[in-house]
Amino acid sequence: MINIKSEIKPLKKVLLHRPGKELLNLTPDTLERLLFDDIPYLKVAQEEHDQFARILKDNGVEVVYLEDLMTEVLDLDPEIKETFIKQYIYEAGVRTPKFRGLVYDFLMDIKSSRQLVLKTMEGINIKEITVEKAKKGKSLIDMIESDSEFIVDPMPNLYFTRDDFASIGNGISLNKMYSVTRNRETIYAEYIFNHHPDFKDTPKYFDRYNEYNIEGGDILNLNDKVLAIGISQRTSANAIETLARNIFKDPDATIETVLAFRIPESRAFMHLDTVFTQIDVDKFTYHPGIVSTLKVYEITKGDEDEDDINVKARSGMLNKILEEHLGREITLIPCAGGDPVAAEREQWNDGSNTLCIAPGVVIVYDRNNVTNDVLRRFGITVLEMRSAELSRGRGGPRCMSMPLIRED
Repeated sequence: MINIKSEIKPLKKVLLHRPGKELLNLTPDTLERLLFDDIPYLKVAQEEHDQFARILKDNGVEVVYLEDLMTEVLDLDPEIKETFIKQYIYEAGVRTPKFRGLVYDFLMDIKSSRQLVLKTMEGINIKEITVEKAKKGKSLIDMIESDSEFIVDPMPNLYFTRDDFASIGNGISLNKMYSVTRNRETIYAEYIFNHHPDFKDTPKYFDRYNEYNIEGGDILNLNDKVLAIGISQRTSANAIETLARNIFKDPDATIETVLAFRIPESRAFMHLDTVFTQIDVDKFTYHPGIVSTLKVYEITKGDEDEDDINVKARSGMLNKILEEHLGREITLIPCAGGDPVAAEREQWNDGSNTLCIAPGVVIVYDRNNVTNDVLRRFGITVLEMRSAELSRGRGGPRCMSMPLIRED
């Protein structure tokens, strides 16, 4: 069941992924390809993530894990396991027949569904496949393709569960990610929403096989009638139009307006939620660096046919546009109180990437002390978590969580 019609109503159930050995398989040579700036220390990253989960649980939130849901799917039927393995190998880019067969046998030999799931997340090192098997019948092509230690790359970005799919009302957007390395991550959501008894009947407003890119960090549910989506480095305008059309065609969906926020295309501003999040019924936090270039477009259902939409560029201040759609006066709180140096520093460490678990109650990184103090002065309850290692992946508490149920 999915029920998300707000960014701020009390959070009841959330999806996380506890960082695993995939972080151990990051190397300096693979950082750029795998979209990391540094290598987190796994032991501390797990401790920080466990603290995050404890804060959620202590505040009445049920925490479920991606790896557990996928394990439950594979335990349903041996045929699902085999189909998943074949699809995983294909999407991992293992094309040489001999290596494809070796990886298939290696994965099929893993009897525990949970261990299989974790291994597919960790990546597969050539050394894990026995020397005898790897040498047997090895060709020049095999040897060239096995120069890398990893036959299959790890998925270190998986702990940012926000991006792979997005909850919208009672449905989801099953996303096509911007980069090839992250697009492989969405295979788990595909199997969960196709097979898991708790989620298989969920409407899909977007599919990972669509042509255009969209990521969950760009999608914010402002209320049951208004959806905000960032046009960013990782989400295209074409994807937003596709998503809007599909939502408007669903007679059970309540969304009437999609607000598209065009933000600068850069790694620092990779998603809308890295520069803009809602923290109370009438308050948002934002990064001052987006104000001068931000453009807002309003998308509504057209009158001609079910695929018709209306797109209108909006003028005026951001708070006035939000007030019009939310029906109340809005206060915008700048990251670090607007101090230009502190704002850039703390935005880089996700000072504006808050997870609101109830109106006026947010989980944030402790390192962003200037921003956190500003939020407290505005009456926000700030729940701090440690962030020395998790923040190295360039994502905050909102990025690391995928809400599944909020109170209506």
